[in-house]
Amino acid sequence: MSMESDTDGGDAPTEAQVYERLDRVTDPELDTSIVELEYVDGIGIDGGAVEVAVTLPTAWCSPAFAWMMATDARDEVEALSVVDRATIELREHMHEDEINRGVNERLPFGEAFPDADGSVAPVRTELDEKARIARQHDATGALLDAGLDGEQIVALTRSDLELDVEAASDGDGDGDGDGGRARVWCRDGGLAVVVDAAPLERYLEKARATGLVDDDHPELFRTPEGEPIDPSRFETVRHRTRLAGVNMSGQGSVCDALHESRHAEDRPPLSTRSD
Repeated sequence: MSMESDTDGGDAPTEAQVYERLDRVTDPELDTSIVELEYVDGIGIDGGAVEVAVTLPTAWCSPAFAWMMATDARDEVEALSVVDRATIELREHMHEDEINRGVNERLPFGEAFPDADGSVAPVRTELDEKARIARQHDATGALLDAGLDGEQIVALTRSDLELDVEAASDGDGDGDGDGGRARVWCRDGGLAVVVDAAPLERYLEKARATGLVDDDHPELFRTPEGEPIDPSRFETVRHRTRLAGVNMSGQGSVCDALHESRHAEDRPPLSTRSD
């Protein structure tokens, strides 16, 4: 696949726009952007057609995880109004043929992998739950830093939050501005604090994905098991959410080392494919 752009703009996306969409795709096991992890090898743009090449840290990365990243990358890029079709090329993976065919032909996971036991949906739900727990630690930490205490935090509901997550542009068009702010209201005395919106918005994304923020669950934060938090156990729950993040960080360190060795200059090629 050629990684050179063959467009002069107009009704075609820019490389920066494509990377911005890909930055929203996470390695589901690490809950970190595939752009930050440097999984994206290159982008090819030809009018409204976009090609994305991806290499994961190991050739034996879970087919379900690889499938989720490939389909999410495809869907995120195709969310751009000027993109007609996105094609994903997973490279140097033991199941690259099945995944590339299935993702690019819009097949269900079970059709691409007929021997698989069901779909990837239960796997995604389990990983979303782990990410929700880890992100909760970051979100409650931001609120603690803003001056709230545990009792105030466990009493918060979604309606107590006013989010402004529009990125503040820094003028270079790369979308890496300062980000938005969140106003958080505490009902006792009408106290309001303003914090960085990013950790709260990231938490809410996974809380919604796991069904924990809806009309039946007014509390903003919950235990890892999805129960309301007793104020007397706030610190215990904080400790457990921290451990979830530490676990992901440890897995990320292993993947970083594997990824670095895969791209070492003296490493023999694992695939006969060429660009």
